[in-house]
Amino acid sequence: MSIANNTRLNVLITRPTKKAQALSSLLKEQDIACVNQPLFDYQPLADRQTSESLLVNADIIIFVSVAAVEFADKAFSAKEWHSQYVIAVGKATTIALQQLGINTVICPTQENSEGLLTLPILNKSLYNKSITIVRGDGGREHLATHLKKSGANVNYLESYQRVWRVFAEDIHKQWFKQQINCIVVTSSAILEKLVQLTVNTLNQRVASYWQNQCVWLVASQRIANTAKQLGLIHVVISDGASEQAITATLQQLNNK
Repeated sequence: MSIANNTRLNVLITRPTKKAQALSSLLKEQDIACVNQPLFDYQPLADRQTSESLLVNADIIIFVSVAAVEFADKAFSAKEWHSQYVIAVGKATTIALQQLGINTVICPTQENSEGLLTLPILNKSLYNKSITIVRGDGGREHLATHLKKSGANVNYLESYQRVWRVFAEDIHKQWFKQQINCIVVTSSAILEKLVQLTVNTLNQRVASYWQNQCVWLVASQRIANTAKQLGLIHVVISDGASEQAITATLQQLNNK
């Protein structure tokens, strides 16, 4: 796929601050230009009492992000968690748990809800098993729905919340003037917010650029499907949401 305007990549990174900085460092090493613009910040949400109840009494604890791990630990120290099994959605989340002293972590190869459900421990009858899913406020119900169908008692521990930043109405013009021609998107929520800020604007010329010329790099087929439904033309799928996977995909694009 060709890059918009046939120029070198100039990437807009919309991940939260820490992940944006990690990705931009890798891109700069590859001489790929980028601009960091997180769309939201994290704030703690769960209290100690709720966290203790859901982290001590569960048979299985599933962490769906690094932030879920970090904020759960802040609410109720990882040294006091008790569970027969701890599962992480991906490698980065596994590392976050290991840094807290939790070394026996189960992790799927495919780093999403579908990948989690292929794990032998979850791909069987879970009758009367207590499972805590640690996440932020809101998100997909796919994992919990399937676990409940297998007989599990599922609870959410929402350890943090997303606080969306407020942007100037002409932020899309600023990005256009910065010659952004590729946007990294790692969640459906981020995608929908970005479409509001770029495509769904009164300036039809600029809106058309974002919809028809800009490259949208997304972290999964599910997000790609949503992007297509929203009318985005140039959608590229990376092999997951890790910094390494995104960088590899951007390198391929940059060399075309």
